[in-house]
Amino acid sequence: MKRIIRIGMDVHSKSYNLCALESIWGQKDRLLAEAKVAATADEVARFIKALAKRYGLDEKTDILCGYEAGCFGYSLYHQLRERKIHCVILAPTTMPAPRGLRIKTDIRDAFEIARCLINGNYNHVYVLDDDDNDVKEYVRMRDDHKIAFKRIKQQIGAFCLRLGFQYSEGTKWTRQHLAWLRQLPLRAMQKETLDDYLLTYMHLEERLAQFDRRIEELASRERYQEKLKSLGCFLGMSTYNSLSLLVEVGDFERFAKAPQFSAFLGLVPGEHSSGDNINRLSISKAGNTHLRSLLIEAAQCYCRGIIGYKSKALKARQAGNAQEVIAYADRANVRLRKKYYRMLRHGKKRNVIVAAIARELACFIWGMMTKSYEREEVA
Repeated sequence: MKRIIRIGMDVHSKSYNLCALESIWGQKDRLLAEAKVAATADEVARFIKALAKRYGLDEKTDILCGYEAGCFGYSLYHQLRERKIHCVILAPTTMPAPRGLRIKTDIRDAFEIARCLINGNYNHVYVLDDDDNDVKEYVRMRDDHKIAFKRIKQQIGAFCLRLGFQYSEGTKWTRQHLAWLRQLPLRAMQKETLDDYLLTYMHLEERLAQFDRRIEELASRERYQEKLKSLGCFLGMSTYNSLSLLVEVGDFERFAKAPQFSAFLGLVPGEHSSGDNINRLSISKAGNTHLRSLLIEAAQCYCRGIIGYKSKALKARQAGNAQEVIAYADRANVRLRKKYYRMLRHGKKRNVIVAAIARELACFIWGMMTKSYEREEVA
């Protein structure tokens, strides 16, 4: 009988804690070894080699390593694969938490990971290919600058407010508002402070424009073009949103059904029911936080406008697509706008409505990417 070994790894920047368990049919899992090693893939390989020598493991032994998704990303996964070591990355939100846990140590965490690997009660993280991962990192870098841009605007506003100046002549961060900021009657040191703030503001604004142009170039790659055109048929799906979705998800076919995709985004409602008491909770917020935020933002576009109306920008994005693609997207656009106004009439809170629309939009996007609308036509 083939021996089954699972190695849980609790990984940190300076050290790895390793725990090896052997699954034995009809018996309690056998603890083979525990160790704390330096944070390198070579040390993991050395640990496995020592196990093989001590317990007589051979090439037929089923050995699998695993670690929780975190700051290491895919780097350790690729390093282990290069050394012919099978490895998976575990999604932390899918791993069962032990009840009554009062002592938490790194080696116990490694033991729990090994036990999850043996029992199979976890979901593994999908590993993107190098091209998608590189584009994903670039897009996230742009998002980091966007956060810094938002923060500097807040800091400028707070600085002016502390000095007793408040802009009330229209929308902020227009040319008129920037001219108002430069003409404020300030003392020399205050003027120098505001000028440095505005210099940072203009630098970030220029950098963001450069990043957006680069993202447009990346989106024109052949591997993304067709899918981006299809996604652009939906309201709220700009080039940036669509490209982010493609490079973060990778393969949509790994989700068997649309609800699985929305659950991956953490947009499905939680539940805490017992007996006859049914208690619905807020959305689970499990899975990909970045994509969930993007879809929530895209869902805002369905909360305004006339049902069935198409803007010039939407018509331009839909131009050149197949009729069945446009028809499928139009059905989604009409349905989701109707859903917004219907839920609003029923007195639902706006944030609840937006989350519901984002969940259903995710399902429509899954259908577009897997071309489920073609199967519907055949049926």
